[in-house]
Amino acid sequence: MTVDAAWEFFADEPPLVHSIDVLRQVGLGYLRPGQAATELSGGEAQRIKLATELQRVQHGNTLYVLDEPTTGLHPANVERLVTQLDGLVGSGNTVIVVEHDMRAVAGSDWMIDIGPGAGEEGGRVVASGTPMDVSRAAESRTSPYLARFLG
Repeated sequence: MTVDAAWEFFADEPPLVHSIDVLRQVGLGYLRPGQAATELSGGEAQRIKLATELQRVQHGNTLYVLDEPTTGLHPANVERLVTQLDGLVGSGNTVIVVEHDMRAVAGSDWMIDIGPGAGEEGGRVVASGTPMDVSRAAESRTSPYLARFLG
């Protein structure tokens, strides 16, 4: 049984439906409850942790750092995840996401483009600002890809 199937099966059990629905909202509806953690990708494990946080009452003033949480997600689920991250920000939290999915990056409030040769080569800050600002930065290799999502 998947998380999506469990959501339908337990539709008449509000406490269960809420917890299951949060998993679905972060794009994990395809997982099987009880699935071994060793079978999860890094992005899936982060989204499970995020779902746990989303079930708590938000008081704001919390810093969340996520490393490529959209890895392996269908584009529709990327949108669902971004909506949840926006909710955390709306509750007064700070969310920092290392991400390469331009759909997710385009929805951010502020971005820092690091390159060329980021990672092991160190890289440097090429551009920073709103996604629109970075999409116009001539020195950014990211800008043409980002611009496609800013329409």
